[in-house]
Amino acid sequence: MRRARVLASTVVAASLVLSACGGDDKKSDDEKGPGAQEIAGGSVLDATWPLTGLPVKGEQSAAQEHPVIVAKIDNTASSSPQQGLGSADLVVEELVEGGVTRLAVMFYSKIPGEVGPVRSMRASDIGIVKPTGATVVTSGAAGVTIGRINKAGIKFIQEGGPGFSRNSSRSAPYNLFANLKQTVKATEVDEAARPDDYLPWGEAADLPQGQPAKTLAASFGSHTTNWTYDGKKYVNENTFAAEGDEFPADTVLVLRVKVGDAGYTDPAGNPVPETKFEGRGQALLFHAGRLVRGTWTKKGVGDTVSLATKAGELTVPAGKTWIELVPVDAANGDVTVGQ
Repeated sequence: MRRARVLASTVVAASLVLSACGGDDKKSDDEKGPGAQEIAGGSVLDATWPLTGLPVKGEQSAAQEHPVIVAKIDNTASSSPQQGLGSADLVVEELVEGGVTRLAVMFYSKIPGEVGPVRSMRASDIGIVKPTGATVVTSGAAGVTIGRINKAGIKFIQEGGPGFSRNSSRSAPYNLFANLKQTVKATEVDEAARPDDYLPWGEAADLPQGQPAKTLAASFGSHTTNWTYDGKKYVNENTFAAEGDEFPADTVLVLRVKVGDAGYTDPAGNPVPETKFEGRGQALLFHAGRLVRGTWTKKGVGDTVSLATKAGELTVPAGKTWIELVPVDAANGDVTVGQ
């Protein structure tokens, strides 16, 4: 179950406003404007989506009656065409066995219909998912992984749950899909609540100048994801997404991470890697055809990410972000930048 959570800076800002106005001077709802909303306890929270930082429009609320939904989606040629990426708020690409990758595709502001192909969880997902309080949609996982996921307090819905079906025109295991509009009905929350921001959101004007970077290649060993800036967004040149359903990346955030051994092998005998998404490492933020270099910090698996340069705090421009968790080991991970 999730509880409404408020950023410390927001609470401070709200307190200052109340102090300046005096205890008896109360503003009407109209005076508060569209940029703020009342949540539990009477605190004021900026009306932005937690996975994008974008403003909430119209009568919508950033406090939803469902948690963040994270669908584990295959990212090999066998997954083509993937479904649902175009509706996602944020995507995290992670290393799995054999040097290929899998996607943790996050939905919150919009819950689509069918997504997939849905695949299994990894221990790496704990550090990716836990900060959101999300429910994971998955085909399942190895017993040792399920034990760790349960211990971490992460909820998941697996094959056999509402919304799951097999597509007879595809080969197993790449034929499992989930209709999230049905699956989300199985999630439970005490009351509508807004998760914490997944990244430190800001504005493009706040970014340091950086360096020209129109292309980048994030290598995970056997698989490399190639991006090109087309003047508006970053285009995934080798995406497996269905045409017209590609993820519209405003920013690509590369975080160099340590990778260990999960302690077991897959059915083919490949050792299963485990991304250590905590601690600190190098960060490369690609936005509007430029690269800003910095560092990332994440105190524990359940904590959110902080970014910084030598000059101070670094924020991510509000929008759709694709995160590449690229191993620091040169044998299994590399990042190539082109002007």
